[in-house]
Amino acid sequence: MFNKVLVANRGEIALRIIRACRELGVHSVAVYSEADVDSMHVQLADEAVCIGPGPSKDSYLKPDRIIAAAEITGADAIHPGYGFLSENARFAEICETSGIVFIGPSADVIRMMGDKATARATAVANGVPITPGSEIIHDPDEALAKAMEIGLPVMIKATAGGGGRGMRPCFKAEEFKSLFQAASNEAMACFGNGECYLEKLVLNPHHIEFQVIADSHGHFIHLGERDCSMQRRNQKIIEECPSPLLTPEMRERMGAASVNLIKAINYQNAGTIEYLVDEAGENFYFMEMNTRIQVEHPVTEEVMGCELIKEQIRVAAGESLSRHVLEVNPRGHAIECRINAEDPYDKFMPSPGTISLWYAPGGKGVRVDTHVYSGYSVPPYYDSMIAKLIVTGATREIAIARMKRALGEFMIHGIKTTIPFQQEILNHPDFAAGTYDIGWVGRFLEEKGL
Repeated sequence: MFNKVLVANRGEIALRIIRACRELGVHSVAVYSEADVDSMHVQLADEAVCIGPGPSKDSYLKPDRIIAAAEITGADAIHPGYGFLSENARFAEICETSGIVFIGPSADVIRMMGDKATARATAVANGVPITPGSEIIHDPDEALAKAMEIGLPVMIKATAGGGGRGMRPCFKAEEFKSLFQAASNEAMACFGNGECYLEKLVLNPHHIEFQVIADSHGHFIHLGERDCSMQRRNQKIIEECPSPLLTPEMRERMGAASVNLIKAINYQNAGTIEYLVDEAGENFYFMEMNTRIQVEHPVTEEVMGCELIKEQIRVAAGESLSRHVLEVNPRGHAIECRINAEDPYDKFMPSPGTISLWYAPGGKGVRVDTHVYSGYSVPPYYDSMIAKLIVTGATREIAIARMKRALGEFMIHGIKTTIPFQQEILNHPDFAAGTYDIGWVGRFLEEKGL
Protein backbone atom coordinates (compact mmCIF):
# COMPACT_ATOMS: atom_id res chain seq x y z
CA MET A 1 0.00 0.00 0.00
CA PHE A 2 1.07 3.57 -0.60
CA ASN A 3 2.50 5.75 2.14
CA LYS A 4 1.24 9.08 0.80
CA VAL A 5 -1.25 10.02 -1.97
CA LEU A 6 -1.45 13.45 -3.53
CA VAL A 7 -4.96 14.45 -4.61
CA ALA A 8 -4.75 16.41 -7.87
CA ASN A 9 -8.23 17.86 -7.67
CA ARG A 10 -10.55 20.07 -5.63
CA GLY A 11 -14.06 20.18 -4.21
CA GLU A 12 -16.10 17.19 -3.12
CA ILE A 13 -14.08 14.59 -5.05
CA ALA A 14 -10.84 15.75 -3.40
CA LEU A 15 -12.48 15.43 0.00
CA ARG A 16 -13.86 12.01 -0.97
CA ILE A 17 -10.37 10.76 -1.86
CA ILE A 18 -8.82 12.20 1.32
CA ARG A 19 -11.39 10.36 3.43
CA ALA A 20 -10.73 7.10 1.60
CA CYS A 21 -6.98 7.52 2.18
CA ARG A 22 -7.51 8.16 5.89
CA GLU A 23 -9.59 4.98 6.26
CA LEU A 24 -6.88 3.01 4.45
CA GLY A 25 -4.18 4.42 6.73
CA VAL A 26 -2.62 6.44 3.90
CA HIS A 27 -1.43 10.02 4.36
CA SER A 28 -2.94 12.59 1.98
CA VAL A 29 -1.65 15.73 0.29
CA ALA A 30 -4.05 18.37 -1.03
CA VAL A 31 -3.14 20.81 -3.76
CA TYR A 32 -5.13 24.00 -4.05
CA SER A 33 -5.41 27.25 -5.92
CA GLU A 34 -5.43 30.63 -4.21
CA ALA A 35 -9.22 30.66 -4.66
CA ASP A 36 -9.55 27.39 -2.73
CA VAL A 37 -7.50 28.29 0.34
CA ASP A 38 -10.60 27.93 2.55
CA SER A 39 -11.92 24.78 0.90
CA MET A 40 -12.62 21.80 3.15
CA HIS A 41 -10.26 19.46 1.30
CA VAL A 42 -7.38 21.78 2.19
CA GLN A 43 -8.37 21.77 5.85
CA LEU A 44 -8.77 18.00 6.18
CA ALA A 45 -5.73 16.75 4.26
CA ASP A 46 -2.58 15.84 6.19
CA GLU A 47 -0.60 18.33 4.08
CA ALA A 48 -1.54 21.03 1.57
CA VAL A 49 0.40 22.84 -1.15
CA CYS A 50 -0.73 25.94 -3.07
CA ILE A 51 -0.11 25.48 -6.80
CA GLY A 52 -1.20 28.80 -8.28
CA PRO A 53 -3.92 31.41 -8.91
CA GLY A 54 -7.65 30.70 -9.10
CA PRO A 55 -8.13 29.93 -12.80
CA SER A 56 -7.67 26.19 -13.39
CA LYS A 57 -5.32 26.81 -16.34
CA ASP A 58 -2.93 28.40 -13.86
CA SER A 59 -3.25 25.77 -11.14
CA TYR A 60 -5.12 22.46 -11.42
CA LEU A 61 -4.21 22.05 -15.10
CA LYS A 62 -0.47 22.59 -14.51
CA PRO A 63 1.22 19.15 -14.47
CA ASP A 64 4.62 20.57 -13.53
CA ARG A 65 3.27 22.23 -10.40
CA ILE A 66 1.40 19.11 -9.33
CA ILE A 67 4.46 16.91 -9.85
CA ALA A 68 6.58 19.41 -7.93
CA ALA A 69 4.11 19.30 -5.03
CA ALA A 70 4.26 15.49 -5.05
CA GLU A 71 8.07 15.49 -5.02
CA ILE A 72 8.31 18.13 -2.28
CA THR A 73 5.92 16.23 -0.01
CA GLY A 74 7.24 12.75 -0.86
CA ALA A 75 3.96 11.44 -2.28
CA ASP A 76 4.34 8.08 -3.98
CA ALA A 77 1.03 8.20 -5.87
CA ILE A 78 -1.37 10.75 -7.39
CA HIS A 79 -5.14 10.39 -7.59
CA PRO A 80 -6.53 12.70 -10.30
CA GLY A 81 -10.23 12.45 -9.36
CA TYR A 82 -12.44 13.44 -12.30
CA GLY A 83 -12.07 16.35 -14.71
CA PHE A 84 -8.86 18.41 -14.89
CA LEU A 85 -5.97 15.99 -15.66
CA SER A 86 -7.81 12.73 -14.92
CA GLU A 87 -7.88 11.61 -18.58
CA ASN A 88 -4.69 13.31 -19.69
CA ALA A 89 -2.38 10.63 -21.06
CA ARG A 90 0.61 12.95 -21.02
CA PHE A 91 0.12 13.64 -17.31
CA ALA A 92 -0.04 9.89 -16.64
CA GLU A 93 3.26 9.50 -18.53
CA ILE A 94 4.88 12.31 -16.56
CA CYS A 95 3.85 10.62 -13.31
CA GLU A 96 5.42 7.38 -14.48
CA THR A 97 8.72 8.97 -15.55
CA SER A 98 8.82 10.83 -12.22
CA GLY A 99 8.52 7.57 -10.29
CA ILE A 100 5.03 8.39 -9.05
CA VAL A 101 2.09 6.00 -9.48
CA PHE A 102 -0.86 7.41 -11.40
CA ILE A 103 -4.04 6.03 -9.81
CA GLY A 104 -5.80 5.09 -13.00
CA PRO A 105 -5.17 3.09 -16.17
CA SER A 106 -1.98 3.30 -18.22
CA ALA A 107 -1.23 6.28 -20.43
CA ASP A 108 -1.56 4.09 -23.54
CA VAL A 109 -5.06 3.00 -22.57
CA ILE A 110 -6.10 6.55 -21.68
CA ARG A 111 -4.89 7.70 -25.08
CA MET A 112 -6.58 4.82 -26.90
CA MET A 113 -9.99 5.26 -25.28
CA GLY A 114 -9.79 9.04 -24.96
CA ASP A 115 -9.72 9.46 -28.72
CA LYS A 116 -13.36 8.79 -29.62
CA ALA A 117 -12.63 7.62 -33.16
CA THR A 118 -10.04 5.11 -31.92
CA ALA A 119 -12.39 4.02 -29.13
CA ARG A 120 -15.16 3.31 -31.64
CA ALA A 121 -12.77 1.25 -33.76
CA THR A 122 -11.69 -0.68 -30.66
CA ALA A 123 -15.32 -1.35 -29.77
CA VAL A 124 -16.05 -2.66 -33.28
CA ALA A 125 -12.99 -4.91 -33.19
CA ASN A 126 -14.31 -6.48 -30.00
CA GLY A 127 -17.91 -7.01 -31.04
CA VAL A 128 -19.44 -4.06 -29.18
CA PRO A 129 -22.24 -2.44 -31.23
CA ILE A 130 -21.76 1.15 -32.40
CA THR A 131 -23.99 3.55 -34.31
CA PRO A 132 -23.26 3.96 -38.05
CA GLY A 133 -20.68 6.68 -38.50
CA SER A 134 -17.44 7.80 -40.08
CA GLU A 135 -13.76 8.02 -39.44
CA ILE A 136 -12.21 11.44 -38.75
CA ILE A 137 -13.07 13.83 -41.60
CA HIS A 138 -11.30 17.14 -42.10
CA ASP A 139 -13.03 18.52 -45.19
CA PRO A 140 -16.58 19.91 -44.65
CA ASP A 141 -17.71 18.95 -48.17
CA GLU A 142 -16.52 15.38 -47.69
CA ALA A 143 -18.17 15.30 -44.28
CA LEU A 144 -21.48 16.49 -45.75
CA ALA A 145 -21.36 13.76 -48.39
CA LYS A 146 -20.73 11.16 -45.69
CA ALA A 147 -23.58 12.57 -43.59
CA MET A 148 -25.99 12.14 -46.51
CA GLU A 149 -24.71 8.59 -47.00
CA ILE A 150 -25.30 7.77 -43.31
CA GLY A 151 -28.66 9.54 -43.42
CA LEU A 152 -29.76 12.60 -41.48
CA PRO A 153 -30.00 13.33 -38.63
CA VAL A 154 -26.37 12.88 -37.62
CA MET A 155 -24.30 13.98 -34.64
CA ILE A 156 -21.09 15.84 -35.41
CA LYS A 157 -18.62 14.93 -32.66
CA ALA A 158 -15.11 16.10 -31.88
CA THR A 159 -12.79 13.17 -31.34
CA ALA A 160 -11.29 14.93 -28.30
CA GLY A 161 -14.60 16.31 -27.04
CA GLY A 162 -16.31 15.76 -23.72
CA GLY A 163 -18.87 17.22 -21.36
CA GLY A 164 -21.12 18.15 -24.28
CA ARG A 165 -18.45 20.31 -25.94
CA GLY A 166 -17.51 19.75 -29.57
CA MET A 167 -20.88 18.17 -30.37
CA ARG A 168 -23.58 19.41 -32.77
CA PRO A 169 -26.73 17.58 -33.94
CA CYS A 170 -27.62 18.20 -37.58
CA PHE A 171 -31.09 17.64 -39.05
CA LYS A 172 -30.83 19.71 -42.25
CA ALA A 173 -28.21 19.45 -45.01
CA GLU A 174 -28.05 23.23 -45.48
CA GLU A 175 -26.96 23.67 -41.86
CA PHE A 176 -24.30 20.96 -41.88
CA LYS A 177 -21.18 22.92 -42.84
CA SER A 178 -21.70 25.70 -40.30
CA LEU A 179 -22.42 23.16 -37.54
CA PHE A 180 -19.38 21.11 -38.53
CA GLN A 181 -17.16 24.20 -38.30
CA ALA A 182 -18.71 25.24 -34.99
CA ALA A 183 -18.06 21.81 -33.44
CA SER A 184 -14.47 21.84 -34.70
CA ASN A 185 -13.81 25.38 -33.46
CA GLU A 186 -15.24 24.63 -30.02
CA ALA A 187 -13.18 21.47 -29.69
CA MET A 188 -10.02 23.28 -30.73
CA ALA A 189 -10.66 26.01 -28.17
CA CYS A 190 -11.47 23.57 -25.34
CA PHE A 191 -9.20 20.61 -26.06
CA GLY A 192 -6.59 21.76 -28.57
CA ASN A 193 -7.85 19.27 -31.17
CA GLY A 194 -10.52 20.21 -33.72
CA GLU A 195 -10.81 16.86 -35.53
CA CYS A 196 -14.39 15.63 -35.94
CA TYR A 197 -16.27 12.52 -37.03
CA LEU A 198 -19.93 11.65 -37.58
CA GLU A 199 -22.40 9.33 -35.88
CA LYS A 200 -25.97 8.49 -36.80
CA LEU A 201 -28.19 10.39 -34.37
CA VAL A 202 -30.37 8.00 -32.40
CA LEU A 203 -33.65 9.77 -31.69
CA ASN A 204 -35.05 9.81 -28.13
CA PRO A 205 -32.28 7.56 -26.74
CA HIS A 206 -31.47 6.70 -23.16
CA HIS A 207 -27.98 7.25 -21.74
CA ILE A 208 -26.86 4.16 -19.86
CA GLU A 209 -23.36 3.65 -18.49
CA PHE A 210 -21.70 0.60 -16.98
CA GLN A 211 -19.22 0.82 -14.14
CA VAL A 212 -16.21 -1.41 -14.78
CA ILE A 213 -13.16 -2.15 -12.68
CA ALA A 214 -10.20 -4.47 -13.10
CA ASP A 215 -6.94 -5.30 -11.33
CA SER A 216 -3.58 -6.79 -12.24
CA HIS A 217 -4.61 -10.22 -10.93
CA GLY A 218 -6.92 -11.15 -13.81
CA HIS A 219 -10.18 -9.81 -12.40
CA PHE A 220 -12.31 -7.92 -14.95
CA ILE A 221 -15.81 -7.11 -13.73
CA HIS A 222 -18.69 -4.71 -14.09
CA LEU A 223 -20.73 -3.34 -11.22
CA GLY A 224 -24.00 -2.77 -12.99
CA GLU A 225 -25.38 0.28 -14.74
CA ARG A 226 -26.42 3.83 -14.08
CA ASP A 227 -29.18 5.66 -15.95
CA CYS A 228 -27.94 9.16 -16.79
CA SER A 229 -30.67 10.14 -19.25
CA MET A 230 -31.91 13.07 -17.15
CA GLN A 231 -29.58 15.68 -18.58
CA ARG A 232 -29.54 19.17 -20.04
CA ARG A 233 -27.24 19.92 -22.95
CA ASN A 234 -25.28 16.74 -22.24
CA GLN A 235 -24.78 17.76 -18.60
CA LYS A 236 -26.25 15.22 -16.17
CA ILE A 237 -28.74 16.44 -13.57
CA ILE A 238 -30.06 13.27 -11.92
CA GLU A 239 -28.68 9.71 -12.08
CA GLU A 240 -30.02 6.43 -10.76
CA CYS A 241 -28.99 2.81 -10.28
CA PRO A 242 -30.29 0.47 -11.55
CA SER A 243 -31.89 1.85 -14.69
CA PRO A 244 -35.70 1.68 -14.78
CA LEU A 245 -35.43 0.94 -18.51
CA LEU A 246 -33.27 -2.17 -18.73
CA THR A 247 -34.61 -5.69 -18.72
CA PRO A 248 -32.49 -8.43 -17.08
CA GLU A 249 -31.64 -9.75 -20.54
CA MET A 250 -30.48 -6.34 -21.81
CA ARG A 251 -28.48 -5.77 -18.61
CA GLU A 252 -26.69 -9.09 -19.12
CA ARG A 253 -25.87 -8.30 -22.75
CA MET A 254 -24.52 -4.84 -21.99
CA GLY A 255 -22.56 -6.04 -18.98
CA ALA A 256 -20.95 -8.83 -21.00
CA ALA A 257 -20.00 -6.40 -23.78
CA SER A 258 -18.43 -4.06 -21.22
CA VAL A 259 -16.34 -6.80 -19.64
CA ASN A 260 -15.22 -8.11 -23.05
CA LEU A 261 -14.01 -4.64 -23.97
CA ILE A 262 -11.91 -4.04 -20.85
CA LYS A 263 -10.41 -7.52 -21.14
CA ALA A 264 -9.42 -6.84 -24.74
CA ILE A 265 -7.53 -3.65 -23.83
CA ASN A 266 -6.15 -5.11 -20.57
CA TYR A 267 -7.75 -2.31 -18.61
CA GLN A 268 -6.80 -1.76 -14.97
CA ASN A 269 -8.50 0.43 -12.35
CA ALA A 270 -12.02 1.92 -12.48
CA GLY A 271 -13.72 3.18 -15.62
CA THR A 272 -17.10 3.73 -17.20
CA ILE A 273 -18.42 2.60 -20.57
CA GLU A 274 -21.23 4.77 -21.89
CA TYR A 275 -23.98 3.60 -24.23
CA LEU A 276 -27.02 4.90 -26.03
CA VAL A 277 -30.06 2.66 -25.80
CA ASP A 278 -32.82 3.15 -28.36
CA GLU A 279 -36.31 4.34 -27.49
CA ALA A 280 -37.69 0.79 -27.40
CA GLY A 281 -34.95 -0.38 -25.05
CA GLU A 282 -33.98 -3.17 -27.44
CA ASN A 283 -30.66 -2.05 -28.96
CA PHE A 284 -27.57 -0.46 -27.45
CA TYR A 285 -24.65 1.38 -29.02
CA PHE A 286 -21.21 2.19 -27.63
CA MET A 287 -20.61 5.94 -27.17
CA GLU A 288 -17.33 6.28 -25.31
CA MET A 289 -15.28 5.12 -22.36
CA ASN A 290 -14.31 7.39 -19.48
CA THR A 291 -11.00 6.17 -18.07
CA ARG A 292 -11.57 7.62 -14.59
CA ILE A 293 -14.03 7.69 -11.72
CA GLN A 294 -17.35 9.35 -12.56
CA VAL A 295 -19.19 12.10 -10.67
CA GLU A 296 -22.15 9.74 -10.24
CA HIS A 297 -20.22 6.77 -8.85
CA PRO A 298 -21.95 6.97 -5.41
CA VAL A 299 -25.20 5.46 -6.70
CA THR A 300 -23.24 2.36 -7.72
CA GLU A 301 -21.52 2.25 -4.34
CA GLU A 302 -24.83 2.41 -2.48
CA VAL A 303 -26.50 -0.36 -4.50
CA MET A 304 -23.44 -2.59 -4.80
CA GLY A 305 -22.14 -2.07 -1.26
CA CYS A 306 -18.61 -1.09 -2.30
CA GLU A 307 -16.24 1.88 -2.08
CA LEU A 308 -14.82 2.60 -5.49
CA ILE A 309 -12.19 5.15 -4.47
CA LYS A 310 -10.65 2.66 -2.05
CA GLU A 311 -10.69 0.00 -4.77
CA GLN A 312 -8.94 2.40 -7.16
CA ILE A 313 -6.17 2.96 -4.62
CA ARG A 314 -5.81 -0.77 -3.88
CA VAL A 315 -5.63 -1.68 -7.57
CA ALA A 316 -3.01 1.00 -8.27
CA ALA A 317 -0.96 -0.33 -5.36
CA GLY A 318 -0.93 -3.77 -7.01
CA GLU A 319 -3.49 -5.38 -4.73
CA SER A 320 -6.42 -7.52 -5.79
CA LEU A 321 -9.96 -6.22 -5.84
CA SER A 322 -11.67 -6.76 -2.48
CA ARG A 323 -13.64 -9.96 -2.01
CA HIS A 324 -16.89 -8.07 -1.38
CA VAL A 325 -16.44 -6.37 -4.79
CA LEU A 326 -15.77 -9.64 -6.59
CA GLU A 327 -18.78 -11.22 -4.88
CA VAL A 328 -21.02 -8.16 -5.05
CA ASN A 329 -24.69 -8.59 -4.12
CA PRO A 330 -26.73 -5.66 -5.47
CA ARG A 331 -29.74 -4.53 -3.53
CA GLY A 332 -32.13 -1.62 -3.47
CA HIS A 333 -32.22 1.52 -5.59
CA ALA A 334 -30.17 4.72 -5.45
CA ILE A 335 -30.71 8.19 -6.94
CA GLU A 336 -28.28 11.11 -7.10
CA CYS A 337 -29.07 14.80 -7.64
CA ARG A 338 -26.19 17.08 -8.59
CA ILE A 339 -26.65 20.28 -6.62
CA ASN A 340 -25.24 23.09 -8.73
CA ALA A 341 -24.76 26.75 -7.90
CA GLU A 342 -26.91 27.84 -10.84
CA ASP A 343 -30.22 29.63 -11.40
CA PRO A 344 -32.37 27.09 -13.29
CA TYR A 345 -34.97 29.76 -14.06
CA ASP A 346 -32.46 32.14 -15.65
CA LYS A 347 -30.86 29.91 -18.29
CA PHE A 348 -28.91 28.03 -15.58
CA MET A 349 -26.60 30.97 -15.09
CA PRO A 350 -23.81 30.26 -12.56
CA SER A 351 -24.41 31.68 -9.10
CA PRO A 352 -21.08 32.10 -7.30
CA GLY A 353 -21.04 33.88 -3.95
CA THR A 354 -20.97 33.37 -0.20
CA ILE A 355 -23.24 30.76 1.36
CA SER A 356 -24.78 32.39 4.44
CA LEU A 357 -26.54 29.19 5.59
CA TRP A 358 -25.83 25.58 4.72
CA TYR A 359 -28.03 22.84 6.20
CA ALA A 360 -27.76 19.40 4.62
CA PRO A 361 -30.50 16.78 4.93
CA GLY A 362 -30.02 13.55 6.88
CA GLY A 363 -31.87 10.49 8.06
CA LYS A 364 -32.00 6.90 6.86
CA GLY A 365 -30.65 6.31 3.38
CA VAL A 366 -29.41 9.88 2.82
CA ARG A 367 -25.82 10.74 1.86
CA VAL A 368 -24.38 14.16 0.99
CA ASP A 369 -20.97 14.42 -0.68
CA THR A 370 -19.77 18.02 -0.50
CA HIS A 371 -16.93 20.38 0.43
CA VAL A 372 -19.29 23.25 1.26
CA TYR A 373 -20.23 24.77 4.62
CA SER A 374 -21.91 27.91 6.01
CA GLY A 375 -19.71 30.90 5.22
CA TYR A 376 -18.02 29.20 2.25
CA SER A 377 -17.61 31.35 -0.87
CA VAL A 378 -18.28 29.53 -4.14
CA PRO A 379 -15.54 30.72 -6.54
CA PRO A 380 -16.38 31.68 -10.14
CA TYR A 381 -13.57 29.70 -11.75
CA TYR A 382 -14.78 26.10 -11.66
CA ASP A 383 -17.65 23.76 -12.41
CA SER A 384 -20.76 24.90 -10.56
CA MET A 385 -21.45 21.62 -8.73
CA ILE A 386 -21.29 22.17 -4.96
CA ALA A 387 -22.77 18.91 -3.67
CA LYS A 388 -24.16 15.51 -4.55
CA LEU A 389 -27.29 14.35 -2.76
CA ILE A 390 -27.60 10.56 -2.84
CA VAL A 391 -30.50 8.56 -1.44
CA THR A 392 -31.04 4.82 -1.21
CA GLY A 393 -34.22 2.82 -0.74
CA ALA A 394 -35.33 -0.78 -0.87
CA THR A 395 -37.35 0.06 -4.02
CA ARG A 396 -37.29 2.83 -6.62
CA GLU A 397 -40.54 4.20 -5.23
CA ILE A 398 -39.04 4.49 -1.74
CA ALA A 399 -35.91 6.13 -3.15
CA ILE A 400 -37.98 8.72 -5.05
CA ALA A 401 -40.00 9.56 -1.93
CA ARG A 402 -36.78 9.83 0.09
CA MET A 403 -35.18 12.13 -2.49
CA LYS A 404 -38.24 14.40 -2.45
CA ARG A 405 -38.02 14.58 1.33
CA ALA A 406 -34.26 15.22 1.32
CA LEU A 407 -34.47 17.97 -1.31
CA GLY A 408 -37.17 19.62 0.78
CA GLU A 409 -34.89 19.61 3.84
CA PHE A 410 -31.86 21.06 2.05
CA MET A 411 -31.33 24.71 3.00
CA ILE A 412 -28.79 26.79 1.07
CA HIS A 413 -28.98 30.55 1.49
CA GLY A 414 -26.95 33.23 -0.27
CA ILE A 415 -26.82 31.70 -3.75
CA LYS A 416 -29.20 30.15 -6.29
CA THR A 417 -29.17 26.35 -6.73
CA THR A 418 -30.78 23.74 -8.96
CA ILE A 419 -32.79 22.22 -6.08
CA PRO A 420 -36.17 23.76 -7.05
CA PHE A 421 -35.81 22.47 -10.61
CA GLN A 422 -34.90 18.98 -9.41
CA GLN A 423 -37.95 19.01 -7.15
CA GLU A 424 -40.11 19.70 -10.21
CA ILE A 425 -38.53 16.76 -12.01
CA LEU A 426 -38.99 14.37 -9.08
CA ASN A 427 -42.68 15.32 -8.90
CA HIS A 428 -43.30 14.76 -12.62
CA PRO A 429 -45.21 11.58 -13.59
CA ASP A 430 -42.67 10.81 -16.34
CA PHE A 431 -39.90 10.47 -13.75
CA ALA A 432 -42.09 8.29 -11.54
CA ALA A 433 -42.76 6.07 -14.55
CA GLY A 434 -39.09 5.99 -15.58
CA THR A 435 -40.01 6.85 -19.16
CA TYR A 436 -37.68 9.84 -19.64
CA ASP A 437 -34.93 10.01 -22.30
CA ILE A 438 -32.00 12.37 -22.87
CA GLY A 439 -34.24 14.94 -24.58
CA TRP A 440 -36.77 15.08 -21.74
CA VAL A 441 -35.29 18.08 -19.91
CA GLY A 442 -35.06 20.12 -23.10
CA ARG A 443 -38.71 19.45 -23.93
CA PHE A 444 -39.74 20.22 -20.34
CA LEU A 445 -37.92 23.57 -20.41
CA GLU A 446 -39.57 24.44 -23.74
CA GLU A 447 -43.00 23.71 -22.27
CA LYS A 448 -42.22 26.05 -19.37
CA GLY A 449 -40.95 28.77 -21.68
CA LEU A 450 -37.42 28.50 -20.29
